[in-house]
Amino acid sequence: MKQVLKKPLITEKLTRLQEEGKYAFKVDKHASKADIKQAVIDRYPEVKIKKINTMIMPSKPKGRYTQSGYIVGREKVWKKAIVTLKEGEIDFFSEI
Repeated sequence: MKQVLKKPLITEKLTRLQEEGKYAFKVDKHASKADIKQAVIDRYPEVKIKKINTMIMPSKPKGRYTQSGYIVGREKVWKKAIVTLKEGEIDFFSEI
């Protein structure tokens, strides 16, 4: 299988959720909750996972104006996982 955890998601709303021990990741579209749990444990061995919620994010229409006219397209469908921790903390900024 491909890399399960693609990247952490950092937005204002998700930063607020981090105070409650919830962290969001963009994950492989075909990854199961068990795959995601194992990938988080492998990457961050000091944390204990309580729960994992996943959701498929739908594609959105996108468009832009160019010199030759308006080009229409769509975003790809992707999967988001919100991992709730029992104990421990993940620091995304120390990995950079």
